[in-house]
Amino acid sequence: MFARSTTIHARLSAIDAGITHMREEVLPALEGIPGCIGLSLLVDRQSGRCIATSAWESEDAMRASADRVHSIRDRAAEMFGGSPQVEEWDIAVLHRDHHSREGACVRAVWVKTDPNRLDSAIEVYKSRSLPAMESLDGFCSASLMVDRTSGYGVSSSTYDSAEALNRNREQSAAMREEITRQAGLQVLDVCEFELALAHLRVPELV
Repeated sequence: MFARSTTIHARLSAIDAGITHMREEVLPALEGIPGCIGLSLLVDRQSGRCIATSAWESEDAMRASADRVHSIRDRAAEMFGGSPQVEEWDIAVLHRDHHSREGACVRAVWVKTDPNRLDSAIEVYKSRSLPAMESLDGFCSASLMVDRTSGYGVSSSTYDSAEALNRNREQSAAMREEITRQAGLQVLDVCEFELALAHLRVPELV
């Protein structure tokens, strides 16, 4: 399974219109493209950082969609009032305890390692990070997407509410520090988001 993420630094006043556009226009358009298996949208209403991620059955399907997606992406960026930055990923891990509910929030962590150590880091994520995250208050699901060429990755963990996210923040930070050190990962960024759109149909990958 593969994914394409588009990051837009939106105008704060345009965020709600952008979310509506993603739900009513972008999602149906993507679902009409062969190989697309859904879309998610993360929103940080304080900074304006918005990340839309489409999932694909194969790398070939993702590549074949590029021309059709280009105009869809540009229109979405226009609605949000920002310019798009695009990244493509291999979905290495996905685990759900249960599907997300309205009000769910996401903690995303960007990391980097030596590409030669990436498979080892993925195994540490499966054996250590997932069980640790499952123990956190309000845990819903988690995923790990990687770029095997560069060694970059992003882990996203979803929680039932902003309150749960707030309650487990310190515990999560302590676990992250220990596990990333053991896995030889450099943490580049941590950000918390509202899960504004959750229509990914990626199967369990653990």
